[in-house]
Amino acid sequence: MLKGSKVYSILTNTCPKCNEGSYFVTNNPYNLKKFDKLNESCEFCQESFKREPGFYIGAMYVSYALSVALTVASFVVFVVTLDMDINYVLAALLPTIIILLPILFRTARIIWINIFVSYSSTKGEAARQMKAERKNS
Repeated sequence: MLKGSKVYSILTNTCPKCNEGSYFVTNNPYNLKKFDKLNESCEFCQESFKREPGFYIGAMYVSYALSVALTVASFVVFVVTLDMDINYVLAALLPTIIILLPILFRTARIIWINIFVSYSSTKGEAARQMKAERKNS
């Protein structure tokens, strides 16, 4: 996976500006006390993750799209392709979506901020140097 891409930032939950700093306070999406907590800013490039009030409302639509995509894909695979009973598929999908809610929530937020923040190679390089210096000391 190529560092500096939006896909890298989304899959690793890192800062969209430098791809180094952690976006969320904890990496565990099932820590239900902290799964929705963001860091104030990136520890390396100082990019602020706290935008104006209401910024992350758009992530709600991304989360909805992810849930619909998962549901439709599962429906096509299990009902259309494998010819399973629709009632069993829906009964299995409901708890699956509920269990995946923390992951979908976090993924939607990181996708949303990646739409508006672009990678900066200079900030990314400076962040990598700072990270290496912290490791060495």
